[in-house]
Amino acid sequence: MTIFSFNSLNGRLTQAILALLGASILIWAIMPLAPGNPARRILQAQGIVEPTNAEIEEMHKVLNLDKPLWNRFLIWLSNVVQGDLGLSWQTGEPIHQEFFKRLPATLKLAGTSFLLAMLLAIPSGLLAAKWHKRWPDTILRILSLFGAAVPSFVIALLFIHFMIIALRWGQVVLDGNMNQVWIPALVLAIDIVATWSRLLRASLLEAKGQPFILSAETRGASENRILLWHAFPNASIPLLHAMGITLGSLLGGTVIVETIFTWPGLGRYVIEAITARDLPIIQAYALFSTICYVSMSFLVDVASWLIDPRIGHRWE
Repeated sequence: MTIFSFNSLNGRLTQAILALLGASILIWAIMPLAPGNPARRILQAQGIVEPTNAEIEEMHKVLNLDKPLWNRFLIWLSNVVQGDLGLSWQTGEPIHQEFFKRLPATLKLAGTSFLLAMLLAIPSGLLAAKWHKRWPDTILRILSLFGAAVPSFVIALLFIHFMIIALRWGQVVLDGNMNQVWIPALVLAIDIVATWSRLLRASLLEAKGQPFILSAETRGASENRILLWHAFPNASIPLLHAMGITLGSLLGGTVIVETIFTWPGLGRYVIEAITARDLPIIQAYALFSTICYVSMSFLVDVASWLIDPRIGHRWE
């Protein structure tokens, strides 16, 4: 069983690496397929309005545009592994400097929204399962459907109007401080809570129908003990998967909320790059998002395997 599980885990790691490699090829292909001359764009960003042919040719060598496609991809991949994300077409500056300067703000926003979602979703799911088909369950289901149906940008605009402008509970322009993160983090958390709470409720109700729950009831265990000590651990694996995927998506996908709240993170940075058609920045952000998503998916699989080694059989 142990050898089989470790072999399965190695196979899952291989799948994750292949997924990252395949995605990196597609993301890298943005540049060769893009119209225009990157060398000219960068020289113009550096203040050379009309670059000469010699200057363009020299920049081609700097950007490795004079090499075959396969060689350019390997050089790009090697640079990415070392943290070199290329040069911005808009400023001519290394992307990784601005990227890593803005990353802490995105991590702060994503981490806070993830924590808020946990604090709200787990009690909601437990209460809905305990009061199944009664008024607390009905109210929580209505709220979760509302949170899932209303787009995040609409909730963000409502929060800005009522909480920031009307009640003055925050600032319109944010600079990334921790005391300013709660409102945009709550906006992100609302949709997550809607998904997690419904998933946990369904998993708990399914677990409560299992034979081991009936056995615990026969022994006289209380309803709360059955829910927390017997049903919840068995219902936690689907929720754990959802949490991992959500965290990966949050780290690479806070674009809309960051832009609306002027949060100085990667999302706002990439929106500015899209407006300026700065493809290297878009490429770097797409790669970062993919790495977050695949990595979190793999880590969740590992955590699930540690909780229940039988899961390794499903990866074969």
